[in-house]
Amino acid sequence: MSSDEKPDGRPAAPRSLAEALRARDDASLAALLRARPDLVTPVPTDLTQLATRAGTRASVVRALERLDRFALQTAEALAVAGDPASYDELLGLMAGDDGDAAVAAALPPAVGTLREQALVWGGDDRLRLVRTARELLSPSPQHPSPTGLGPTVQEATAGMSPGRIQELVAAAGLPSTHDAVSAAAALTALFTDRERMAKLLGQAPAEAREVLSRLVWGPPYGQVTADPAAHLRWLLDRGLLLPTAPGTVVLPREVALHLRGGRAHRETEPVPPPVEPAGPAGIQQGSPQVVDATAAGQAYTALATVEELLKDWDEGGPAVLRAGGLSVRDLKRTAVALDVSEPVAAFWVELAYAVGLIASDGEADERYAATPAHDEWRERPAADRWAELAGAWLAATRTAGLVGGRDAKDRTLAALGPGLDRSVAPEVRRRVLALLAALPAGTSPDPDSVLARLRWERPLRGPQQEDDLRSRLARWTLQEAELLGVTGRGALSSHGRALLGAPEPQAAGGTPGIPDTPGDKLPVHHRAAPAGAPAAGPVPPGPVDPQARAAARAAAARLLAPLLPEPLDHVLLQADLTAVAPGPLQRPLADVLDVLADVESKGGATVYRFTPASVRRALDAGRSASDLHAFLAAHSRTPVPQPLAYLIDDVARRHGHLRVGAASAYVRCDDDAVLNEILADKRSAALRLRRLAPTVLAAQADPAALLEGLRALGYAPAAESAEGDVVITRADARRTPPRTPPEPVPEGPPVPDATLLTAAIRAIRAGDLASTAPRKTPGTPPAPGELPRTSPAETLATVQAAVLTGEALWIGYVNADGAASQRVIAPVRVEGGFVTAYDHTADEVRTYPLHRITGVAELADD
Repeated sequence: MSSDEKPDGRPAAPRSLAEALRARDDASLAALLRARPDLVTPVPTDLTQLATRAGTRASVVRALERLDRFALQTAEALAVAGDPASYDELLGLMAGDDGDAAVAAALPPAVGTLREQALVWGGDDRLRLVRTARELLSPSPQHPSPTGLGPTVQEATAGMSPGRIQELVAAAGLPSTHDAVSAAAALTALFTDRERMAKLLGQAPAEAREVLSRLVWGPPYGQVTADPAAHLRWLLDRGLLLPTAPGTVVLPREVALHLRGGRAHRETEPVPPPVEPAGPAGIQQGSPQVVDATAAGQAYTALATVEELLKDWDEGGPAVLRAGGLSVRDLKRTAVALDVSEPVAAFWVELAYAVGLIASDGEADERYAATPAHDEWRERPAADRWAELAGAWLAATRTAGLVGGRDAKDRTLAALGPGLDRSVAPEVRRRVLALLAALPAGTSPDPDSVLARLRWERPLRGPQQEDDLRSRLARWTLQEAELLGVTGRGALSSHGRALLGAPEPQAAGGTPGIPDTPGDKLPVHHRAAPAGAPAAGPVPPGPVDPQARAAARAAAARLLAPLLPEPLDHVLLQADLTAVAPGPLQRPLADVLDVLADVESKGGATVYRFTPASVRRALDAGRSASDLHAFLAAHSRTPVPQPLAYLIDDVARRHGHLRVGAASAYVRCDDDAVLNEILADKRSAALRLRRLAPTVLAAQADPAALLEGLRALGYAPAAESAEGDVVITRADARRTPPRTPPEPVPEGPPVPDATLLTAAIRAIRAGDLASTAPRKTPGTPPAPGELPRTSPAETLATVQAAVLTGEALWIGYVNADGAASQRVIAPVRVEGGFVTAYDHTADEVRTYPLHRITGVAELADD
């Protein structure tokens, strides 16, 4: 009979977490490593090391924080149960004496989740919570249990004198015992016997029962005076309250459980709260077309806003603060330019930065400007541009909602500055959108129900904070998704669903994953999974690998493209020197109009106004008057108005009549009367002009200031080069060097992919085979995890003998990097200080230097 079997042939109960992991199949180990990716970084050498790592405090805390509320309540109940506890004992703590059908149905999957994540091990008759988790969740005076329960009678009476314990036993009506341990056991038996306990409490004064009712749900500690009142003395004499320190008493756990009806928690939540549709103000079910149209309109507005921001920063944006980011003044100016509030302006700025469209130029006088990627992005189709924006928002860890807040050092958080990364943000965004995707198409959610659902999926440990980070991220997600056009009127759009990688919605009438009645059916992530299936919960929904995300973006762009308006190739010129664009314009037409005219108003139609300054701007960019007349005639559905033609001709006639060059600066003109007019104008005094020749004036101002000064006087000067040619200025002259978008800050180690999982499990299994293989070890065998130790002569002799006999050996090996490992090898030959062998651990033939082998042992015959 094997040592791993009982006399009846059944597998023996595991004696440790390592043994429990050793009994798992590869699919179950893969589920564990996927749910707790920190366990695979670096890859453990064997299952014993994996179990040790799974029990470390940091790893256990991370695993507990990723449990849903009911799974966490199950772990909390195990922490106050016996060690080990039976499944029936756990069910009693969760469902109470009266039972609860919903709890009974949801408990097996919750226990399965804890088992899959290696937080619980053992069979249903001996459930054990890992020691670190028990220490974190068990009650203590310094760290009260989330259940509100106190210590057991055995724990509370540990420091009590034997005589005092015997007095408690006698006052409770129990026979005296011979020692303190048996006395505490007698009290425990009394307090856990429902009938005898009910009889004892029936004799209690009303005031005493009132005291117990105040302590029953926690905290279980109270204060008493040196001379307690009669009703408190009655409780103290019978052990219903036990002293823990001078003036402090505690309600024993067994007494509290009796008063609670056996429940560990006041309220158990086996079923997640449903995401409720919004009230009458929300969109009604059955109108997904309205949602898609509204979202598409928002998507178009988002593109226009980002383009306006880039246009505003096209020739160089605001300066970079010394500590990084935008100043408050520059953010306000940007908000005014975009005609939005400052928080919304911060969102657009951060979004453009996340996509890589803006960055700092890295110069000595550092400023923000558009990147070369901006020019490529502008030339792409509108739907593709939106998909890139939305995809970057979904994956970004930088959180615009934090702008204006304070960091840990009480410094203001600035847009584009440091301190805005929150690694949990992408998961919260995906989870919020996944909850919207679970609603029937065209249904907007009630925001409070979304927050309640998120708190159930990731409950807060410690004091409940109403304004916790995850709740704020969820609120910001709902607002930003609407701004970006992922949602329309609060409901998830078709292209937003495709971006998330979510399946097609079901028909109206039910919410996927939410039971109609508590005991009717269970949520998807609470149903019992087949053997070897991945553990539910910690993996965020949606595609996580780059190829899947790229495919999701492409699908979203395909769905959005038909909903966006087609770019137009014409405008409507009007006699009041304006042009109306009844929709989005094609890129070349929009670029020329941006130079030739100023935007007067935006909306469904954009109104451009022609002014002398805007026409001069087009002439400065190298256009001639005939070019402008031909351009307007070709792109206007109405005849070119006479006032506009006169305006262009008048500005062109005066444009370049004056020439400004660098001397410091000079002005030259063939008409000396014009120069006389300039000198006579009092407004030119600031330019400090003096005549050098009949047709030349010199100025002490630089050429740029001279140009602006003459334009302010109503002239239309042109800059010229040293060779006397007119200098053509273009608006898109400022670009940063190539910049990459900021990388999201991951929340802990990334989830391993299938290839890494397969390789890791194979290495762990091989290392475990090497460390647990039975062997013939002379003398004292090494402790688990230690390498075998033999002298060089013994190592050589044993290896040479194995070559002749063909037997396998167990060796300890240290590689060139100093990493130690255990291996099972079958030596083939030994020569030149090297042994060539088939390595069962790596499943290949390898060569090992003999001086790196720490020791060797023969494997046992079995």
